[in-house]
Amino acid sequence: MGEQLIHVPKVKLGSQGMEVSRIGFGCIGLSGTYNAPLLHEDGCSMIVEAFHRGVTFFDTSDIYGQDHDNEIMIGKALKVLPRERIQVATKFGLVRLKGNRVGVDGSPQYARKCCEASLKRLGVDYIDLFYPHKVDTSLPIEDTMGELKKLVEEGKVRYVGLSDPSIDTIKRAHAIHPITAVQMEYSLWTRDIAEEVIPLCRSLGIGIVTYSPLGIGFFASKAVTENTSPKGMLAMHPRFVGQNMEKNKAVYRKFAELASKYDCSPPQLALAWLLNQGDDIVPIPGTTKAKNLRDNIRSVDIELSPNNLREISEAVDIDEVYGEKDIDIMARFYWKYADTPAKPLSI
Repeated sequence: MGEQLIHVPKVKLGSQGMEVSRIGFGCIGLSGTYNAPLLHEDGCSMIVEAFHRGVTFFDTSDIYGQDHDNEIMIGKALKVLPRERIQVATKFGLVRLKGNRVGVDGSPQYARKCCEASLKRLGVDYIDLFYPHKVDTSLPIEDTMGELKKLVEEGKVRYVGLSDPSIDTIKRAHAIHPITAVQMEYSLWTRDIAEEVIPLCRSLGIGIVTYSPLGIGFFASKAVTENTSPKGMLAMHPRFVGQNMEKNKAVYRKFAELASKYDCSPPQLALAWLLNQGDDIVPIPGTTKAKNLRDNIRSVDIELSPNNLREISEAVDIDEVYGEKDIDIMARFYWKYADTPAKPLSI
């Protein structure tokens, strides 16, 4: 008998009408960052297979890959897929500076310039979900949102999101134009948005898209069961290097044993835990391997009781995870510090 395909249900993302697959696909890894980049042919094959397995929500950014490579790759895949059945999310605002530094530009003119460029690279007439990649703390969020509102009115963008915003930024942005989703890091070993961000989003009808839902591959055993050193950005990540990694291996082993008890793989259990936090939470795991893609999708069928969720949460004790959650280059964009100046009153 052939492999039985898992039915991936659709869910509402936010309260503005957007509908996406219950689990999405983060495309950053297809163009490198944590590993060697795939050839466009291979990357397109991953996207097409994900679609045929029920994943319709694909996340990218204009900064992923060299020379906007990730958006270009997705654009090629879209040429062989039904556009009307796919939701494309992309981001703008991170700017490469000299000396391997990264800056943020959330100005209205830059938002429009990036939107026009992304539309061309993706080969589409509209972007389903458009986010500022990080919050520009040098200008009022109202300025950025005002331009995004215009892009929606012009039909170039359907829904607007925010990535790693502070509580205050979410409230002020949402007052200018409804926010459909916030994209935040959320996983078993990074849960700091649960206390304030998630309750606020639920009160405002905003969906939550979770990046790094497997702890940048930690719960898929990346750099844990291997004898080689981490590569790419992981080589700089505090949780994946030196004694921190050696200590974190104990966390993984404990979690892997629990996954065996639930008769599933560690990444499936980690994703199932997230999916069972609420239908408004949509994880976007990425992978470059078809087997991992199939395994990740199977997590949508794992049902967990409140007692199960408690047991899983306790198995990954945050106090026993060693190392900061961010690499140094991104620490200054940490969401808790993503407040923007007040909008001057008009005279």
